[in-house]
Amino acid sequence: MSRGGGGESAATSEMPESEGSAGMNQVLTVEDSSSFALLQSHLGGAGSARIQEVRAAARRRFVELGFPTQRLEAWKHTDVSAIARLRFAVAPPLAHLDAERVGRRALADLTPVDLPGSRLVFVNGRHVPALSSLGDGLPAGVRVQGLAAALGADGAVLEQHLTRYAPQDEHAFVALNTAYWEDGAAICIPPSQVVRDPIHLVFVSTPGAAPTATFPRVLVLAGEASQATILETYVGLAASAPYFTNSVTELVLGPNAVLEHCKVQGEAENSFHIAVLQAHLGRGSRFTSHSLALGGALGRHETRVLLDGEGAECTLDGLYVPGGRQHLDNQTFVDHARPQGTSRQLYKGILSGSARAVFNGGVRVQKGAQKTDAKQTNKNLILSADALVDTKPQLVIFADDVRCTHGATIGRLDEDAIYYLRTRGIDPDAARGILTLAFAEEVLARLTPEPVRAAVTAALRQRLSGVLALEEGSP
Repeated sequence: MSRGGGGESAATSEMPESEGSAGMNQVLTVEDSSSFALLQSHLGGAGSARIQEVRAAARRRFVELGFPTQRLEAWKHTDVSAIARLRFAVAPPLAHLDAERVGRRALADLTPVDLPGSRLVFVNGRHVPALSSLGDGLPAGVRVQGLAAALGADGAVLEQHLTRYAPQDEHAFVALNTAYWEDGAAICIPPSQVVRDPIHLVFVSTPGAAPTATFPRVLVLAGEASQATILETYVGLAASAPYFTNSVTELVLGPNAVLEHCKVQGEAENSFHIAVLQAHLGRGSRFTSHSLALGGALGRHETRVLLDGEGAECTLDGLYVPGGRQHLDNQTFVDHARPQGTSRQLYKGILSGSARAVFNGGVRVQKGAQKTDAKQTNKNLILSADALVDTKPQLVIFADDVRCTHGATIGRLDEDAIYYLRTRGIDPDAARGILTLAFAEEVLARLTPEPVRAAVTAALRQRLSGVLALEEGSP
């Protein structure tokens, strides 16, 4: 990918010759209409005229926007020039046996495998049915499928919603994903159905000798009065070449639907991860989002929620734990468009080494959204002298009968608390670990169901054990 703006940007991809891609062993660029048309025929929804039109429009829009630069306020503290400079190839399809082998290794080493419920596994952005299972408890009518396959079976229903919510006209990375997505997950929950066990989506990247990119897409349709829990996990196998994950998730909640979504970003240390989650809430619906960011050299997750029905509620929780020279960016935007909406945001960061973190939390209350109740909180724990966080909670209010608050804090571990634990016979490292986990517990305790909370807590404990060891001896 080469950096530019105003029609000069290019995303370069290369599709190696493989099953289903014979004759495509060539460089494919966003600006080249003929090569893009060749690529389109091998992407998800190739048989849909609307999806093909949307892809082409998204490609043109990405070329117009170019990669965001730090001159843009929303990207002021996050530099994506490393992504723009690299020449990423579309991650190649693996032979079935290779995909299964790689996927099993990732499932065994990098993600919890003992969660109840259904699981879809994707390797290099493509669904691997042999590693996936739908469980025994899916209610009648609930569909959990790979997106490319689902468009063939339920295309008319999915096309009413796919690509209609995430802001591809204004967001370069959403436009890039919209142009290049090949597969992903489609989850449809009929009205009044309750999915008791979590639905787990696992995205595995297997970088090769050269930089590669994947573009996962997720669409969840929760019908009126339905309930479900979705877990998205992103992992990657370590390699000498970096890789780039550019994901988009669209969640649509009907009236009185209840949806809990948890995302765990555990990418390899030399990866780039840019993701946008867009939720559209109907009347009386309740949406809960949990975001845990652990991996990647550079990661950015945007959670955007439109409360488009009276009495809708959302809760956004996040925990980011950058160490070393990692850069993790969290952006939230809650748009209250109807009366009597409620939103709560709690994001916490634990920083060590020379890490950088960003939190921008936005709330907008539109003119007609009276009786809105919104609160956002950001707290950061700094474990080293060289770590840095930029935090900016924001409120934009156009209604006059609202209750809205925001706040942010940055601090270190309480030395008095460490001393207290030491007087009880606890060594300094253990004391620091206890206090650090206690800081994170406020976010972790909100995770349900319990197996998801246990899996996420275990991943965090593993990560913090290394972080605290790196900080051993620091004041």
